[in-house]
Amino acid sequence: MRSLDEIDYKLLELLRTNARMPLKDLSAEVFLSTPAVSARIEKLENDGFIKGYHAATDYEKLGNGIKAFIMITVRPEDKPEFIDFIRNKECVIECNHITGNYSMIVKAMFPSTTPMNTFVGELQKYGKTQTQVVFETVIERY
Repeated sequence: MRSLDEIDYKLLELLRTNARMPLKDLSAEVFLSTPAVSARIEKLENDGFIKGYHAATDYEKLGNGIKAFIMITVRPEDKPEFIDFIRNKECVIECNHITGNYSMIVKAMFPSTTPMNTFVGELQKYGKTQTQVVFETVIERY
C-alpha cells in the first residue's frame, strides 16, 4: 500500500470538509496545478483512500430527530439473518460488529419514540438490547 504525503492528507481534509470544492480551489490550497490535483484525487479514489462522495443530510429536518445507539447481543449463528434484517431498515444509519458485552451496535434515527420502541422490540428477536438515546451530537465528522 502506498503512503500518503502531506498534499494527499491536505486534499483529503479539504474534501472531507467540502466534497464539492472546485478543483481550482483545491489547487490553490495545495499549490499544485488543476490537472495535478485531479490526478492525485483519482489516485486516492483508485487506491481506496476515498470511498465515495455523499450528501450529509440533516435527519432532524427530515423528521427524524431522535438518534439512538442500540447495542445487541447476536449469537454467531444468527448473524447472517440479523444482517439481512438490519440492512433493510431505513432507520438504520450504521451497524458495527463490536467487542465487549454486546456484539453489535446500531446507530438509528427515528421521528419519535414509538417507532424506536417498535424497532427495539424487533431487534430483541436476535438478543438482549441496550438503548442509548442521544441528547446532543457535539462532534460529527464524515
